[in-house]
Amino acid sequence: MLPPQHTQTRTRHWTDSQGLCSPCQFNKGSRYIPPLIWGKSGHIQTALYGKMGRVRSPHPYGHRKFITMSDGATSTFDLFEPLAEHCVGDDITMVICPGIANHSEKQYIRTFVDYAQKNGYRCAVLNHLGALPNIELTSPRMFTYGCTWEFGAMVNYIKKTYPLTQLVVVGFSLGGNIVCKYLGETQANQEKVLCCVSVCQGYSALRAQETFMQWDQCRRFYNFLMADNMKKIILSHRQALFGDHVKKPQSLEDTDLSRLYTATSLMQIDDNVMRKFHGYNSLKEYYEEESCMRYLHRIYVPLMLVNAADDPLVHESLLAIPKSLSEKRENVMFVLPLHGGHLGFFEGSVLFPEPLTWMDKLVVEYANAICQWERNKSQCSDTELVEADLE
Repeated sequence: MLPPQHTQTRTRHWTDSQGLCSPCQFNKGSRYIPPLIWGKSGHIQTALYGKMGRVRSPHPYGHRKFITMSDGATSTFDLFEPLAEHCVGDDITMVICPGIANHSEKQYIRTFVDYAQKNGYRCAVLNHLGALPNIELTSPRMFTYGCTWEFGAMVNYIKKTYPLTQLVVVGFSLGGNIVCKYLGETQANQEKVLCCVSVCQGYSALRAQETFMQWDQCRRFYNFLMADNMKKIILSHRQALFGDHVKKPQSLEDTDLSRLYTATSLMQIDDNVMRKFHGYNSLKEYYEEESCMRYLHRIYVPLMLVNAADDPLVHESLLAIPKSLSEKRENVMFVLPLHGGHLGFFEGSVLFPEPLTWMDKLVVEYANAICQWERNKSQCSDTELVEADLE
């Protein structure tokens, strides 16, 4: 049994028909050792992420792109060019989906993007519809738990603008659900994708809703805080969503606005408002259709699913989903540190955390390993072709 401060992981090798495999060298140096005094508290790690994001965060420079969706919504994402040559010399773009109500200006996203840029990755970061305070909604709709439209539009833009680039797909928390669902929706979405990383998602909103109303690990309190934040975002777009001039979804009524004011949980907000943006008849239907769990088995590219055992937002029962998947699918790796909280994974000697986290380094190291594996596989294939010609 591993010491409690170390990382508990499940490792896999990907083997193709030619017997080529990834040695997964990144795993050797990726044990997570949390800060000595407070790092083993999932609550403190989560609070640090939630209130501070990151310490001494860098400020990467990017360009904001605007895409008009078919329903009139204006989707935005920020594009950051690489600051160094990639370790395999190829053009690689990370397409990144942040957590609930997050965007490219969040500190944890800035820290990760800066680190990825310095490792030779171009980064495209989705700004969830309605999350940026200075971008008005142009249709009566905002981001939802599993809507992949805006993320798909960003990916298509990258593929069209950079036809030679290959993609590394990354999702944090709610963003992890969106990217996994996107990849599993159709095989075409996996074209040019080298790998996918999902960090701290819950996999099934239907299963999670009951645990999120429990006081165990203070989940009910976190639920209340996130619901309060969602209410503020929705109400900031009150006119665009509920105004008299707005052509609202038929199921969205004025009484839903009054129910929104009194909502104390994400489930109440989802039931009264969010599901109606896409015409779902019930909360159960919304959660079933919008969760990535039913799409995970359709993902064929290398997939790393990362959670923390002490994440107060993700009940331990939900971790059976990635564990079972990794046991059945050779392309799936499930990484489960004993500590880290929700999107925390801070490192540091005693009191003060470092700006760069174990999570940031793990994602980049994993992507590097997959890129190197793909390069080696291509070189082996080229060698075999030359040998065949000589024969």
